[in-house]
Amino acid sequence: MINENLENLVRIRQLKKEASSPIEINGLIESGLVRLKDAKNEDLGLESRFDLAYNAAHALSLAALRAAGYRSATRYHVFLCTQHTLDLEPELWRVLEQAHRKRNLAEYEGDIDVDEQLVEALVRVGDVLAECVKIFD
Repeated sequence: MINENLENLVRIRQLKKEASSPIEINGLIESGLVRLKDAKNEDLGLESRFDLAYNAAHALSLAALRAAGYRSATRYHVFLCTQHTLDLEPELWRVLEQAHRKRNLAEYEGDIDVDEQLVEALVRVGDVLAECVKIFD
């Protein structure tokens, strides 16, 4: 079934159509699940847990986008598309958006400002994403 929202993103060149393979999708899911498990390890530093949870969410979101037959050049659009690929609820997508902003500040400006509440929320969203992508496994 064609998703008009995703097709609109193709028309404005934010996504491109590209076939995927089961190997690619399974690899992304496995990568996401491993990172998500590690993000739950409270012996790790908060910044490390954030990084692991963020990258887990990205891998799982990308698996859904690739399974739908699309690719994005930006992490932001990979997260944005979870609304359409996984029917992710707005309050969960907002956690991904906040985490993306925090990640960019840390990566590009050296401003590492994460707290336990954000990491826990990101892990919870990761769990939801993991549950959603099981249909592709």
